[in-house]
Amino acid sequence: MNYNIGLFNDSFPPVMDGVGICVENYARWMQEKVGGVSVITPKNIGADYSDKKYEVLDYLSVKVPFRPPYVTGVSEMDPVFVRKIIRRNFKIVHAHCPFMSGLTAQRVARIQRIPMVATFHSKYREDFARVISNETILDGIIAEIVKFYQRADEVWVPQESVKDVLYSYGYKGNIEVQANGCDLVGNYSPEYFAKAREAVGVKADEFVMLFVGQHIWEKNVRLSIEAMGRIKDLPFRMFFVGTGYAEEEMKQMVADLGIADKVTFVGRVTDREKLKQYYAASSLFLFPSLYDTDGLVVKEAACFDTPSVMLREASASGMLTDGETGFLIHGNADDYEALLRRLHADRDLVRRVGHNASTRIVRSWEDIAGEAIDRYNSLIARKSMIHPL
Repeated sequence: MNYNIGLFNDSFPPVMDGVGICVENYARWMQEKVGGVSVITPKNIGADYSDKKYEVLDYLSVKVPFRPPYVTGVSEMDPVFVRKIIRRNFKIVHAHCPFMSGLTAQRVARIQRIPMVATFHSKYREDFARVISNETILDGIIAEIVKFYQRADEVWVPQESVKDVLYSYGYKGNIEVQANGCDLVGNYSPEYFAKAREAVGVKADEFVMLFVGQHIWEKNVRLSIEAMGRIKDLPFRMFFVGTGYAEEEMKQMVADLGIADKVTFVGRVTDREKLKQYYAASSLFLFPSLYDTDGLVVKEAACFDTPSVMLREASASGMLTDGETGFLIHGNADDYEALLRRLHADRDLVRRVGHNASTRIVRSWEDIAGEAIDRYNSLIARKSMIHPL
């Protein structure tokens, strides 16, 4: 079926977060499979989309307070954008966030009388709770987010456990699970891994740990740093890749614990080839976040036989089986320290679990996009019985 697909999200590369990467890969593979794909997102100054095979429609934006490098904007305030989007005859729109771009998707769906899919990607209450202490205001914001999802024709989440999060917000209705994929799937040779370690400056036999993501306390990075401080008698290297408001405090914590010689803050890495080197050079991926609903980075690490450490109580940890495709701990430094010491001493276990993860929890974005298109077609067919296209 040849139709126009609108993918709407407030973040998109060069802003590198999990949802933006998801939208980019939806766009890439859907364009290849059926064509007619448009990404609708706020404008990022200096972004160049000339190499994309799909269309990017961006609109005037402003910086999001307290959350660089994120931007937002009201699409209707950009007359050039409005003229462009009203010429598009979408068959379906897919909102990947409930904010300004999502509301634009909702308006397009209503005006053009087409179906809208909305994916619930993030724990929005935790996002707002960091800057809003008034529970009444917070409840009001979450109520508006729930209304957004209630108005969608179909609501998707990246894995089964995330349903409980949206239901806890007050959502009532059906929720479908649509998994996320990974764009780093491949067959990597032993030579590739050796060169990756050389490129990032670690020895062949060093125990290397990694975190990739926003440097924010919501990701529970404090727990990882505390656990590393407890094993400073062991030889290891740790890389933090990314940036965020907590970065300077994280560096200070590392210094205070006396592990600054073992821990490197790499900064933001937008070059995917460079990022692959860090995954390939690592023995273990540390991701004790309670904030994330899925954690694409865990799957990215798994592509390189690098297993992850996650918390048992985390929504995202549902993708792992403890001791088989990853390692699960309770959210305390004692458990964390004990696990790191055990894995440091048993590299064969780490390698075996990492290999299992690469074969069991990773799917390509090409497969995921094809599955999503099938779901779009089904929804379009059902809606056409009510509003003929």
